[in-house]
Amino acid sequence: GLDLPEVALVAILDADKEGFLRSRRSLIQLMGRASRNVHGSVILYADNLTDSMKTAITENNRRRRIQQDYNTKHNIKPTTIRKEVKSIVEHLMQITPKEEEKIEVPKDLTKEDLLYVIEDLTSQMAEAAGKLDFETAALYRDKVRELEKLVESR
Repeated sequence: GLDLPEVALVAILDADKEGFLRSRRSLIQLMGRASRNVHGSVILYADNLTDSMKTAITENNRRRRIQQDYNTKHNIKPTTIRKEVKSIVEHLMQITPKEEEKIEVPKDLTKEDLLYVIEDLTSQMAEAAGKLDFETAALYRDKVRELEKLVESR
């Protein structure tokens, strides 16, 4: 998920372009980033109002009403979430590269062996994509392309 503390404004460009990053779920998640700030707001730039946008706006307003009712009932005054930038940087520094990022293939393989490796990596790429691990899938894709060029040169 996106951990963006103290975001006051979320602007979504081309919000009417349907797709993975402009789906109902994605729009709701992006809009939710601004909800962590008392003065948060969202601007959707679009030429048309899509079903995904309508649903996301309706859901965001529904959640806002529920939160406001809860806050009123329990005498809670909303405050902006505060998080030190240092803690975010420390978290990023702790992230280590995945093993998949180190896809090593000996360069002295025969053409037939390279084709076998390409087939295996393509299978692993599809498996990673199926698990929605697109970063790993992209690494496999890049390695497959590199090996395909190597095969063509032989």
